[in-house]
Amino acid sequence: MADDLDQLLDEVERRLCCLPSSEAAGGHRHSGGEAAAAAATVAPKEEGRSPELFLSADSSEEDLDNIIDEICNDSSFTKTPLKLKSNSASLTPERNSAVIQAHRKRCSPVYLGGSFSPHGIGTNTSKRTCDQLRCTACDFRVSLFNDYVWDQSCDYLFFRNNMPELSKLRAKMIKKKGARAYACQCSWRSIDELTDLQTDQQLRWVCGKHAE
Repeated sequence: MADDLDQLLDEVERRLCCLPSSEAAGGHRHSGGEAAAAAATVAPKEEGRSPELFLSADSSEEDLDNIIDEICNDSSFTKTPLKLKSNSASLTPERNSAVIQAHRKRCSPVYLGGSFSPHGIGTNTSKRTCDQLRCTACDFRVSLFNDYVWDQSCDYLFFRNNMPELSKLRAKMIKKKGARAYACQCSWRSIDELTDLQTDQQLRWVCGKHAE
């Protein structure tokens, strides 16, 4: 009987998971003749608690399981729901930037054009000039100036030393209605009409993507 009581107390402790082993066993374990007296009452009667549970000397293992289940299912044992941490973290600036980049589009094909040609995402059906050009040779953004062309005396050193300062570039800019002057730090072009960028193999310019 003492062994059965010890097993019962251990099972109650494991299932309740809320009482110290010393309290669950009534402060200390009984042995020998004291075990029979301790087995008389398993749980004291409290307000809102189910009636007292008694064990008899010939209680079967199934009876013990039923008693344990009744104790564990007692309405007086309130279970506090666990507050789960959200796995979703707020977007960092780096992730936010990646999301924005994923929703940008490139021109295909890429068009250059004069000041009368509208800017936008260039396609075969919508022939718009790209205003997001970037040079893969000097890794510099391509600047464009409406109603201007470059003077024939422009050279590599001029753009290398003066880009992108407009006040210095004006020294070799010529006013021309309807034209557009393009330049990075290593290349430059004066365009009057819509032109497919692929026709000029010397330019290393690509579309740097447009926001939709």
